[in-house]
Amino acid sequence: MVGRKTVNLKARKKAPLIVLRGGEPSAVILDIDVYQEMLERLEDIEDLHMLAEIRKKPMSFRKLVDFLQEFPRRV
Repeated sequence: MVGRKTVNLKARKKAPLIVLRGGEPSAVILDIDVYQEMLERLEDIEDLHMLAEIRKKPMSFRKLVDFLQEFPRRV
């Protein structure tokens, strides 16, 4: 019977598996590719939110010479 379950899991590789405890969903098992894609999407969303916050503030520029004086070379 173990072999059958392995075959079924491979056939359902992209479909999430819901783990039940006491008849209630308690966890989800995801294919690693699906999980990594979810993480990438979350990071993209966080980046977009951060960018939106940055764009709310006025932009300011300074001369390269001033910047270089503040951050000395490490070479």
